[in-house]
Amino acid sequence: MIHLGSGEPACLIPEAAVQAAQEMLAGGQVRYTAASGTPEMKQAVIQYTKEQYGVSPEANQVVISSGAKQALANALYALSLPGEEILFLAPYWVSYPDMVRLAGGIPRVLVPEDNSFTPPARVVVDAIDQRTKAIILNSPNNPSGAVYSREFICEIAQACAERGVWLIMDDIYHRLVFEDNVWTSIYDCLPGGIEESRVVVINGVSKLYGMTGFRIGWAVGPSELIGAMGRMQAQITSCPSALSQTAAVAALQGDQSCIEQLRNDLRSNANILLECLKDLPGVKVQAPRGTFYCFADFRAYCDSSSKLAEMLLNRALVITVPGDAFGMEGHLRLSTCGSAEQIREGVARIRWALDSHAPKTIKIGDQEVTRDW
Repeated sequence: MIHLGSGEPACLIPEAAVQAAQEMLAGGQVRYTAASGTPEMKQAVIQYTKEQYGVSPEANQVVISSGAKQALANALYALSLPGEEILFLAPYWVSYPDMVRLAGGIPRVLVPEDNSFTPPARVVVDAIDQRTKAIILNSPNNPSGAVYSREFICEIAQACAERGVWLIMDDIYHRLVFEDNVWTSIYDCLPGGIEESRVVVINGVSKLYGMTGFRIGWAVGPSELIGAMGRMQAQITSCPSALSQTAAVAALQGDQSCIEQLRNDLRSNANILLECLKDLPGVKVQAPRGTFYCFADFRAYCDSSSKLAEMLLNRALVITVPGDAFGMEGHLRLSTCGSAEQIREGVARIRWALDSHAPKTIKIGDQEVTRDW
């Protein structure tokens, strides 16, 4: 089986995180923490925000959660009211629509007319009306790998500020951008600081450090909203794991070379994937500029991306993720988290499965597979 659907890096977690967790376990004291996170974890996020965004939040402007997903959900729970809309662009992360519905809001998906992953900011700004409560921006984007420009984000941020709309920045991939020196700070767009803004920045350790199983994320924003998120979290999960927070602090404060290594590996794998896909007739690809993903257009081969993904799984033993889950039918999300060899083999199998002129039988591992479709 070739796994081109993974959403987590294959790298080992930082050694500093391992050691910190081992020491805490050896001490035998893994207890409850404050509902919104330990002082040490909050301080690590404050320092991280200062280094990466150029602003220094106060402790009451930070909440630590059980993953970035819980931080995003808490923000939606605290902001959404029945009848109010949350806007986001397609393609979008698969959980956005249902998370909005669970919070009582109405998801409103903006689909670019030309299937572009980076439409003009005016498309988003013009969609704001009296029912709009918040906009979610995810850059770099899952599943497309698109990176929104500073001008794009700033135009939307300024429109939100003028119209009293919240802006939720899903920044979980923000340092996994392939170009060097790419702008990342939303606060450069805003005249005031964190407290005066209507901006919530969501982040975590899952993607940058390969710590997906530790489930630690956070949100930075105005203290009133962050306080509401913390109180809500206290009634849902009590607190994030003490052990996971200890490991996350060590990762944030330790050697950061692993991030650059991951970024370089993903960039190399993305180039390999693009090179392999370019010879696949009818498939259209926009080069990803970040993340772990490429979102390829397979509409020349299918009306249903789910059926195509199922066929590739059953016939070619290749795992992909269908695009309909991301709001764009006919696409497949292909991951670059695996090895170069897995990427080449996976695309070769896809090519064989789609090519009516290919040999009817190929060898996959020790198994002979015959085309009967």
